[in-house]
Amino acid sequence: MVVVIANELPPAVRGRMKLWFIEPRANIFVSGIKDAVADEVVEYLYKSCPPSSGLIIFKRISQTPGFKILGVGDPNKKITAIDGFPLIVEKEMN
Repeated sequence: MVVVIANELPPAVRGRMKLWFIEPRANIFVSGIKDAVADEVVEYLYKSCPPSSGLIIFKRISQTPGFKILGVGDPNKKITAIDGFPLIVEKEMN
C-alpha cells in the first residue's frame, strides 16, 4: 500500500497519479499497488515533483514498523523518528 499526501502537485503528475491511485480528498492519494510498482511510482514522484510539492509518502515495507515515510520538498508537517519508529510531528513542544 502507498499513501501520498501533497501540498500541491503539477497537473500532469496529478493526472498520472489518478491512473494508479484513488484521490479521496484533494492531493491525497491511496493505492494498494504492488511493491515493484510502488518503487516506480516513488521514483517518478521524486523526478517529476518540484520541492514546492511538499510530498509525504507512506510506503509499505516488510520490516518493522511495516512502513517507511519518504518526503519531497518541504511538507507542512515535519517527519521525525523515535527509536527508529517514523512519526509525523503535529505540534512541537517548547
